[in-house]
Amino acid sequence: MGLKTLRFLCVCVCVCDRDAAVGECSFNLSVLDCLQAIRKASQYGFLDFESFNVDEYEHYERVENGDMNWIVPGKLLAFSSPHPRSKIENGYPLHAPEAYFPYFRQNGVKAVVRLNRKLYDGRRFENAGFDHHDLFFLDGTTPTDLITRRFLHVCESTEGGVAVHCKAGLGRTGTLIGCYLMKHFRFTAAEAIAWIRICRPGSIIGPQQNFLEEKQHSMWVQGDVHRSKQKLVQQRLSRRQQLQQQRQHQHQQQICGPDSDEGKQDAMSRLFSSMGDLSLNTTLHKSYSMDENNCKDSSLTQGDKLRALKGQRSQSPSSRLNLSKSSHCSILPPAKTTKVPLSFSSSSSSSSSKKLVRSSSSSIPYIKSPFSLSLFSSRPAVIH
Repeated sequence: MGLKTLRFLCVCVCVCDRDAAVGECSFNLSVLDCLQAIRKASQYGFLDFESFNVDEYEHYERVENGDMNWIVPGKLLAFSSPHPRSKIENGYPLHAPEAYFPYFRQNGVKAVVRLNRKLYDGRRFENAGFDHHDLFFLDGTTPTDLITRRFLHVCESTEGGVAVHCKAGLGRTGTLIGCYLMKHFRFTAAEAIAWIRICRPGSIIGPQQNFLEEKQHSMWVQGDVHRSKQKLVQQRLSRRQQLQQQRQHQHQQQICGPDSDEGKQDAMSRLFSSMGDLSLNTTLHKSYSMDENNCKDSSLTQGDKLRALKGQRSQSPSSRLNLSKSSHCSILPPAKTTKVPLSFSSSSSSSSSKKLVRSSSSSIPYIKSPFSLSLFSSRPAVIH
């Protein structure tokens, strides 16, 4: 593991102990919680210390480059809400849905889940071949049991990645992704919060932290039930395949028994065949969410404030130019550059005889995801 990667992870551990809210934190994480989250992420193949690319992570994490972070590589991507068109508003870069299409297609994202009020037409994603689901609930609040179940069902029913966003992609987004981590990977609430904040600092805000702690046991139980059902489906599928092989073998050997035995064999075959047809219904029906028209909130939400804070950081000139070219411009990957060795130069006006000079651009190889999908692993995480 390189020095830059080690330093980056140390910084992440130091800043993930609290949320992005202003004021006293009501749910503090310990350094041990953060280290346990890293250990469990490494155990499940989320994290690969050797291939983690800090420069690429920082590139896509910036608001002008999509404000995206993979939480579960190949499965769950957190990002801030798209807007009707790409533009810079009050110094803050905004992206249209079309700006995400190339990156989503390249990285296997198949569905988008929106948790905030409608700022864009969801059919723009659907017309481009992505599933789109609305599961609205108010900024800063916690999801209902129905919304939680629907979100987990969307993730479990989607063959590929799911991109999740609220206004800033921190509070509501992190809360539901935390439920997924607890259900499918048996993270504790503290580990889930820590890992999500390591990937996307400031996530899961205020009462949402306590909500995850309260949901931990029920998510573990639901995960055990889910895995048991999946095992049952696999057993039935295996049984059906064995029966088909047995039939083929009998047909090839042309084995014919007495009429009574043959009738019994036919009855048993029909029974096993009907059992083999049994399967879990994974048909995804219309997503349910709160009626946002009947929900009142302030004109300036917490998500707006968090996005504004994040947008105050200086933007790279290339990113600003990219946004100004088109209303539907694509988010560009990190630019390929050549490694420049460290060199020394002297300066008579300096008190030091030698000064370390580093190239302003570092070597950034092109890798698929903001975490390289190798920030952690080169293969998608497996649902357990």
